[in-house]
Amino acid sequence: MSSPIKDKDFDMVSTLYHASQGANLCSQFSRDADSNSDQDAKAFFDRVARQYDDIAQEAKKLLRDKL
Repeated sequence: MSSPIKDKDFDMVSTLYHASQGANLCSQFSRDADSNSDQDAKAFFDRVARQYDDIAQEAKKLLRDKL
């Protein structure tokens, strides 16, 4: 049975989903680090969350342009 979704499109949706999940998790980890007064870890998780968010935003734009 073939899928109605081209693999590249599914791959883009999957990347968007996982990047969004990563951003949400890193935001949670950042709050955890902050509550434990670990500013180095908080800064790290904030930076990673921004990177995941950038990836998710780029995936959304590509999906809008291609679908």
